[in-house]
Amino acid sequence: MLKTFSITDIGRKRNINQDYIYTSEEPVGNLPNVFIVADGMGGHNAGDYASKVTVETMIHEMENSFEKNPSLIFRKAIEEANTVIRKRASEDKKLEGMGTTVVAASCMGRFLQVANVGDSRLYVVGSKIRQITRDHSYVEEMVRIGELDREDARNHPKKNIITRAVGAEDHVEPDFFTVELQEGDIVLMCTDGLTNMLEDEEIRMIISGARDLVEQAQHLVEAANANGGKDNISVILIEPCA
Repeated sequence: MLKTFSITDIGRKRNINQDYIYTSEEPVGNLPNVFIVADGMGGHNAGDYASKVTVETMIHEMENSFEKNPSLIFRKAIEEANTVIRKRASEDKKLEGMGTTVVAASCMGRFLQVANVGDSRLYVVGSKIRQITRDHSYVEEMVRIGELDREDARNHPKKNIITRAVGAEDHVEPDFFTVELQEGDIVLMCTDGLTNMLEDEEIRMIISGARDLVEQAQHLVEAANANGGKDNISVILIEPCA
């Protein structure tokens, strides 16, 4: 039986929460469960509008999908959200330039199906912490081609520039991952408001040192805020083998 807990926090510096999270332990269309984290961008209210509409559009698309393949379900849902965001941005000047990251997951027995666009992340945390998704960001591209080392990337002035987002272009290209989970693994989905404030090893230690998912999530948010809380912080924790 799946156990989950989710939390979103405005952080210490922002006036508005542009993150949007969704969890369903029940089936959504042909998926047995669905978890989504989105981190919106855009002036005034455009960012929170983008993340909310993207998630709502994805859920609607999934509920009505005849597809059986989870990657295809995620792909079509993200593509439809991209179309909707692009259309609404073109119709309303206040929404121009809006976009959002998305990381989506569905747990199917021992296997986790994952899709992402942008720099919101999914980790698997056990005795070690593994980042499953790859950031679509300027600094990650630099790290990948060997022009920047991982440590310098954390404090790079361009680290907030993302290279892919829902709503950024007419065509969106998600990445897809399938992960085999081991007993005791915990899945963490989060926005960069967490990962910019905490090192991966700090995240692992907080999760391993707390009693349950609720305490783990609360301690993660508290630690991110204690380290500056410069952005909205959103966390979904999934315990697949409970």
